[in-house]
Amino acid sequence: MIDTDELAERNAGFADGGSFADLKLLPSGSLTVIGCVDPRVDPSDVLGLKLGEAAVIRNVGGRVTPATLWTLGMLSKVVRARTGGSGPSDTHYAVLHHTDCGITDLAAFPEVLADYFEVPAGDLDAKAVTDPVAAVRVDVETLKLKLRAGVFVSGLVYDVATGLIDVVVPPARVEA
Repeated sequence: MIDTDELAERNAGFADGGSFADLKLLPSGSLTVIGCVDPRVDPSDVLGLKLGEAAVIRNVGGRVTPATLWTLGMLSKVVRARTGGSGPSDTHYAVLHHTDCGITDLAAFPEVLADYFEVPAGDLDAKAVTDPVAAVRVDVETLKLKLRAGVFVSGLVYDVATGLIDVVVPPARVEA
């Protein structure tokens, strides 16, 4: 078990590096990644992101759920408060799913998934829970319907066996 003493020691080493000192609240790469909580799939490591380059939202399966949309709405308010506008026009939202995801095990618990997605259990097939490629496409389409026009949305699937990502949905601008 990693305890708080070890965490404090690791943090001291991080703080000594000082790389956090000049970071801004808004990501320097104009990127938000929506990914899974699986410890094998830390978006910063998998995508080679540096501290401050991206905002990262993680949940079970890396799915775009009503809670994810609520979080994105809150973040857009933070951007407005900080910039006085809607943020950079080149903002990119990347959905990152992965192979061998634990969410597929939840297919045996449709009532849990129905609550998670806030849909009737009969509508779960449309969420493509057991297929990460199809699920990325579903989530990208959901974002395209909910995000402001002009931003970019893409979808990636990370293969936990090879360490490589597949660009399933290349970045596309959200239409008005």
